Amino acid sequence: MMTRSRVIQFWFAAVLVVVVGGIAFGASVSVGTGAMLLALCLVPPAMIVMLWHGPQPPSTAEVLYGPDRRT
Repeated sequence: MMTRSRVIQFWFAAVLVVVVGGIAFGASVSVGTGAMLLALCLVPPAMIVMLWHGPQPPSTAEVLYGPDRRT
């Protein structure tokens, strides 16, 4: 099961791999570009923390038919 902390760990691992790959290939990064990349790397985990707060909302089938309806 994917938990919030697991998703964030994968995200930071992916960012680290991209940064190391960029350094290995000799990409030059200015201060402005580095700040922009840092901001872009931190926004998705922040959104996950804000949006992934509790139980999932009911599905369309649950709304239409009820979760405990027997067929």
